[in-house]
Amino acid sequence: MRSPLPRAVLTRLETGRLVVLSVLLGALVGGFCILLRLGLDLLLELGAQVTGYSPPGTPGEGGLLMAFGTALPWGLLALPVVGAAYAWLVPQEAGDALTQLVRGYHARGQWPGVAVQGRTLAATLLGYGSGLLVGRDAPFTLVGQLGTRLLRQATRLDAVESRTLTLAGAAAGLGAVLHAPLAAAVLIAEVLYRRFEFEFEVLMPCVLAAVTGYAVYGAAFGFMPLFSVEALPVPALAQAPAFLGVALAVTLAGWASLLACRVIPETWTSGFWRPVAGGAFGLLTAAIAFGSTPAVLGDGSGWVQLGLSGFLGPEALGAGAWRWLLLALGARLAFGGGVLPSVGVGGLLGAGLGALLGVDPTVATLIGAVAFLTVTLNAPVAAALLAVAWGGDALLPAALLTAGLAHVLSGESGLLPGQARSRAASAVHAGVPLLPDGVRFVPRRAPAVPATPLHAPSPAEEGGPAPLASEQELYRRAVPPGWLGARLAVLALPPGVEVVGIVRDGAVRLPRPELRLTADDELVFLARPDAYAALEGVLRLPG
Repeated sequence: MRSPLPRAVLTRLETGRLVVLSVLLGALVGGFCILLRLGLDLLLELGAQVTGYSPPGTPGEGGLLMAFGTALPWGLLALPVVGAAYAWLVPQEAGDALTQLVRGYHARGQWPGVAVQGRTLAATLLGYGSGLLVGRDAPFTLVGQLGTRLLRQATRLDAVESRTLTLAGAAAGLGAVLHAPLAAAVLIAEVLYRRFEFEFEVLMPCVLAAVTGYAVYGAAFGFMPLFSVEALPVPALAQAPAFLGVALAVTLAGWASLLACRVIPETWTSGFWRPVAGGAFGLLTAAIAFGSTPAVLGDGSGWVQLGLSGFLGPEALGAGAWRWLLLALGARLAFGGGVLPSVGVGGLLGAGLGALLGVDPTVATLIGAVAFLTVTLNAPVAAALLAVAWGGDALLPAALLTAGLAHVLSGESGLLPGQARSRAASAVHAGVPLLPDGVRFVPRRAPAVPATPLHAPSPAEEGGPAPLASEQELYRRAVPPGWLGARLAVLALPPGVEVVGIVRDGAVRLPRPELRLTADDELVFLARPDAYAALEGVLRLPG
């Protein structure tokens, strides 16, 4: 039956429900992030015992307080094994944690299953604990997505809520690990597209979940910034040309890394050769760590902290160049696709260039991080906000100018293959439902011709098919909560409305009467607009 409540009241109820669910999800993910950080600390201690070397951490995560040590030759031999295992656990078609998030959203919420996400989480923990180029943010992003799956088991969510809250869960995880909840929420809303477009309808749920998650996480570990930065004055205009040179050079390096990662043939990173290439990547990392510098181990955030503190000179360029090489070679294998690896590469390059040009090392390091992060993830606003969250408000003008310049010069390329060029290219916002061949979209028809005389035989009387009623259209709608588990045969539909298809796992199925509806299904209705309007009141009722 149709709801007696006005449409405006129903809209407020739905918005309030999403607000409550976002807060609950943030608290849930924040609790999981506490457990994850405790587990990561244990993994890092175990990895240090094997390799003899512990990559420097950051003050916000309790790092930079330990002796780094010297990498052991026999311990580094574990890296090829870990690299092969990582490449085998992370499927090529799914990608790393952030790639899975972006691809799944644009596929109308068709994220990888629990088994694939569990394998990816295990791979990220293994890779990060051993010191390979896997950012600390990767497992937190996955934990946020898995938190939404758990919430879905306890609460009935329609398809729209599920897509929105999955993004919000990832924002909560990123906000905790980056110690910047607002910037993390903007990043999730911005990273979905290659050009300046946002998912404004998911931005507020991401903000609520990220703030709540960070509140829970910070209650256990404190609210220190991820990077410790002294109070910065506004950069002097006399140093503007030097900072511009840093931004341009790092932007060029980021753009070159995108080209370099496409040189490797795709056949070398798929099928049987994928774990072999992963082992080769681990062997190359071990060789660089033993023969040149162990600074290539870890996600690089610790070395960025040293650059911010002025402890690195021009030699930071060498460390940044080695990490740039590993990122270019490992991107096809899902190494270094997150936030912190790009921050590490760009920050080290910026620190080295700043030392050569004789400018403030803190500003140069953060400008380099902003430029490289903008190029690799296509997220200029989020990159600028991250720099401000870590370095202070005085950095805002330089960060915005750097991010805008890098975004204009770098084009639409990026490390995330699932990014859509625009909202119109995303299946979520497509005006016409994406139906496979054999299922035809029926547009609005012209007004019906005058009725035939009573004595004229109808097509049905002549044995032919009856024509479609005038002005019928196809509508695609998520399964309402009250219909979950019901068979199609028992659905009560208003006159003039019929179910002509079920979208499940990206394919359209015939509406068999015995088919039971699930939370991941979508219904395809054929109806007149007035009949569907009557049905809409039923569908929007809380389940």
